[in-house]
Amino acid sequence: MEPLAHRLRPTSFDDMVGQKELIGENGIIRKMVEQNKLMSIILFGPPGCGKTTIAKIIKEKFSIDSFSFNASVDNKKVLQDIANSVKFYHNAIVIIDEIHRMKKDTQDFLLPFLENGSITIIGLTTSNPYISINPAIRSRCHIYQLKQATENDIIELLKKALNDKIFENVKINDSILHLISSRSGGEIRSALNMLETLSLLSGEITLQDAENAIGIKALKLDSKDIYYYDLLSALQKSIRGSDVDAALLYLGRLIKLEDLDIIIRRLTVISYEDIGLANPQVSLYVNGACDAALKLGLPEARIPLSFAVIALAMSPKSNTAESSIDKALSDIDKYPDFNIPANILNREIKGNSKLYKYPHDFENDIVYQQYLPNELKDHRYYEPKTTGKYERAIKEYYEFAKNILKK
Repeated sequence: MEPLAHRLRPTSFDDMVGQKELIGENGIIRKMVEQNKLMSIILFGPPGCGKTTIAKIIKEKFSIDSFSFNASVDNKKVLQDIANSVKFYHNAIVIIDEIHRMKKDTQDFLLPFLENGSITIIGLTTSNPYISINPAIRSRCHIYQLKQATENDIIELLKKALNDKIFENVKINDSILHLISSRSGGEIRSALNMLETLSLLSGEITLQDAENAIGIKALKLDSKDIYYYDLLSALQKSIRGSDVDAALLYLGRLIKLEDLDIIIRRLTVISYEDIGLANPQVSLYVNGACDAALKLGLPEARIPLSFAVIALAMSPKSNTAESSIDKALSDIDKYPDFNIPANILNREIKGNSKLYKYPHDFENDIVYQQYLPNELKDHRYYEPKTTGKYERAIKEYYEFAKNILKK
């Protein structure tokens, strides 16, 4: 017999729980279907929130050919075969699962078909498409975020599921439904699988019976993914504060959630934001460790990720890369129409080559001339720190250069 989650997969938007902003009475995806306006879309959200179900409902509502492509296992040749088939139709739907894993050359191959409208895609991903998907693909798609199912959403669905014939010989009360909802981690599929497990029992099921049958609690995020970002923030603050033990604890908690992409993005930015010029080599170590983590996958990925976190937490710290550019960006907002000095402006130099002094023609390869605009000529953006050997050397050269440039 097919699994309960498969048998109960909704065939219409009305049968679905949650996602009302998108598929409810005034939801934009429902309007697309009702008005027969097929558009390329990317749906992103946590596992078990309904992405695949929505894609299949859309596919069934349009009387055109459809194909499936899984970017994790299918290669470019599969997409080429689909494209060759599409030549015989005016339009076709391609559902692309794990679209964030689609290789760049495969994405590039897809672009002209999106451009001319012969292929309409429905991309599905658990990763933020603004980070993980080619901008050229994104610009041709409407992107919609699906939310994790709420406890009430899951309980509503579980009550409907109890009408299935497999529950004829068991009695399951509301407290058990609440237990399943809390254990599911917000995943509808997981909740239905847990409920199906209880159908193996008989009679009136106690809470303890359910506890034993369901097993351990799923690690989950709280509503709106707030806890997820609290964990990421705690990881970064612990690394910034050089508390390696706390950093490893938060890394471990994030690893349990099995989203390598978001861990890697955060570790990468930490290497530049918080360590930066105090130990510039650490960014190379972190990039290497993150590449290794992606190649290995979990559970082995935990080892290079641990390596990266320890290296970051135990490095001297400097935030000058971030603070310096932020100061410059702030001045750009205040003085958007500044003028580049004539002595470094190419069109002026072409008329008078003596305006520009070529630094390599002078002692120490430095010569005084104005580089900053008049409006900002006394502004300083980079303030060296001395927490690491590398930046102490930078500070020494910085002060040396500044003394010459002040003449």
